Amino acid sequence: MKKLLNRLMEPKIQIPEERKRFSNRELKNLIFPIIIEQFLALLVGMADTLMISYVGEAAVSGVALVNQLNNVFIMVFAALASGGAVVASQYIGKRDRKSGTLAASQLVMITALISIFMMVILLLWGRSIFGMLFGKVEADVLDSGLTYLRISAYSFPVLSLYNACAGLYRSMGKTKILMKVSIAMNAINVAGNAIGVFVLHAGVAGVAYPSLISRTFAAIVMLILASNPRNEICVRAKLVFAWKAKMISRIFYIAIPNSIESGLFQVAKVALSSIVAMFGTVQIAANGVAQSFWAMAALFCIAMGPAFITVIGQYMGAGDREGAEYYMRKLLRMTYVGGILWNLVFFMLTPLILKLYSLSNEAIHLVMILVLLHNIFNSLLCPVGFSVSNGMRAAGDVQYTMYASIFATVICRTALSVLFGIKLHLGVIGITLAMICDWAIKAFLIAMRWRSGKWKEYHVI
Repeated sequence: MKKLLNRLMEPKIQIPEERKRFSNRELKNLIFPIIIEQFLALLVGMADTLMISYVGEAAVSGVALVNQLNNVFIMVFAALASGGAVVASQYIGKRDRKSGTLAASQLVMITALISIFMMVILLLWGRSIFGMLFGKVEADVLDSGLTYLRISAYSFPVLSLYNACAGLYRSMGKTKILMKVSIAMNAINVAGNAIGVFVLHAGVAGVAYPSLISRTFAAIVMLILASNPRNEICVRAKLVFAWKAKMISRIFYIAIPNSIESGLFQVAKVALSSIVAMFGTVQIAANGVAQSFWAMAALFCIAMGPAFITVIGQYMGAGDREGAEYYMRKLLRMTYVGGILWNLVFFMLTPLILKLYSLSNEAIHLVMILVLLHNIFNSLLCPVGFSVSNGMRAAGDVQYTMYASIFATVICRTALSVLFGIKLHLGVIGITLAMICDWAIKAFLIAMRWRSGKWKEYHVI
């Protein structure tokens, strides 16, 4: 079996052994902790939904709607961290520690400033924004959503700081330490959820406050670790409080298109949530639960994204474009093999997991249909549409991936959601079919760009 997997994952076109910076063992040591970290993060999301389901379907619906809005901001933080990680990984590949340390420090500064600004926006105008997007929902759904929105906004600065430092650690390939911090953070979160919901009977707040506490803990720990001068690159306080316009522009060169792409992607999802809100509490609840299942099913593909950034970024920084092409193919093969197996296993587990939820039979049946559709097409389309696009970003080809995503998601997915969901009366199933069409279009566009080789012509540093 091991030999078969190695043959499946090894590209036909090879490079000399001495130019292979990452052996199979090193790739395993890089990727496996990322998978565990992502798994734990998603597991906590499912635990949140599970525990909230005992408060009522209105609470599940309120949290699901707010998470769509929060994800707009959270994806901006992730995009900034990704931009910093690309620049840092290229400096690591170039073996320029001084510039890498400056990039790391400036990343911490700009993410802190932007996250504080976004926190203030939600605290001041959160009710108006929620009402504008989801004003037609039932009163108890609205109350639950506003409570969750306010508390979660307080975690934005610490969450952005954690993402920035985590991105830097991934760029160095130090994912094992990051996994351990993630385990501690999520243990705090789950334990806090159980106490908040079942002991204190705090409802939605019983889930929101533990998230704030656990994120604060993780941010402090990661900042301390990222400041260690023994690292290949590190965060230095005097550089955090300096303004280095040239380095910031390098980070923004990657981060801004990535933020626009991620932000518009989430805005489109929020708009679609407004459509879902028209379908009633059962479909809203089923959609919210299904999305937590979707995130878990997409785990392997999501986890491979940072691996693409680290590996391809280092090769492009070193100027080895042939090596970058070799690892792009190898990582893609790994994504397909792991993604197909994981989607299959998780779908088989879905009926068992659903027994833990306090949902109606109608909602459970609907969740099963949504998960089946998602898992089939996620394993076939997302390795190219999402994982390979991360490799192209790591090379500096960020504008093309942004335009491809805007066209596929913001334009095609939104229009098809209205057509399938409302005009054809397919409800949340129609929304899911529109999502699959989005993936197919994006995968086609990314594959065409990859085959052209133009992604290898960019320079970040």
